[in-house]
Amino acid sequence: MRSLDVISEWPVDHAAAAVLTRDGGVVGSIGDTTTVYELASVTKPLVAYAVLVAVEEGAIELDAPAGPPGSTIRHLLAHASGLAFGEPVVQTEPGRKRIYSSAGFEVLAEVVAAETGFRFADYLAEAVFEPLGMADSELAGPAGHGARSTVADLTRFAAELVSPNLVSPQTFEAATSVQFPGLDGIVPGYGRFKPNDWGLGFEIRGRKNPHWTGASNSPRTFGHFGQSGTFLWVDPEIGTACVVLTDRAFGPWAKPLWSTVNDGIVREITETSAVR
Repeated sequence: MRSLDVISEWPVDHAAAAVLTRDGGVVGSIGDTTTVYELASVTKPLVAYAVLVAVEEGAIELDAPAGPPGSTIRHLLAHASGLAFGEPVVQTEPGRKRIYSSAGFEVLAEVVAAETGFRFADYLAEAVFEPLGMADSELAGPAGHGARSTVADLTRFAAELVSPNLVSPQTFEAATSVQFPGLDGIVPGYGRFKPNDWGLGFEIRGRKNPHWTGASNSPRTFGHFGQSGTFLWVDPEIGTACVVLTDRAFGPWAKPLWSTVNDGIVREITETSAVR
C-alpha cells in the first residue's frame, strides 16, 4: 500500500512494516519482513497474551493475588499494581494510579512459571509462538522488554489479535477493554494523560493526544510501542492491524513520522472500504 512507502525515507538504517485486515490478510508490506529486530516494550503484548492463555488453561486466575499486597494478575497486566517502572518497589496502593511498570511484567512471568512449572520463555513459546507459527521469535531477556521477532512473525500475532483463536471472546474482550477506568498516568515518551487507559497488556488509545498512533485511529485502537523504534496497533473499528519495526531507538524523530504513516494507513483502508 502507498502509505507505507514513506517508511523508506525514515532516518533509520533498517525498517520493515506490514498492514493486514480482517478480510484480506496482509494488504501491504515494506522492507525485509524476515529480519529479526529487538522489540523492547512490544514484548509486553506477547507476554500478556501468554498470561491470558495461562488463565484460559486454568493455571492462574486474573483476580488471584500477585505482586504487592492487594494487587492481582489483573492489576499487573494493566499497570495498576503500584509497582515502580524498573524495579519491584511499591510506589502506591494497587488501583490508585497507572504506573507503567516493566517490573510488573517480571512478576507476571515469575507467577506463570511457578504455577505451570515451565520456564516462562518456554511457556511463551509453547503458548503463543508455536501455535501461531512464529518460528523466528523468542524471549531472550526480561519479560518486560526482552523479546526479538520479525515483521512476518508479528503479522501472525496481529492476525490473532484481529480474529482471536487462542483465547476466549470473553478474555479477549477484557484484554482490549479499559481496566480500572479513570486512572491517570504517564505514557513513556508522550507524557501524562487523564485518564491513561490500558487493557490487559495493551495500551488503549482512547482520547490521548498526542499519541504514537494516528489522529484518525479510533479510540478503541489498542497495541504497544517500544523504545527500540517499534510498534504494533490494532484498530477494531476498521478491522486493521499494523506492525512496524526499526533499528533506531524511539525519540523525537519518531513522533511525527509514526503519526503520519498511521494516518495514511487509516485513510487508505477507509477509502478502499468506501469503494467496495
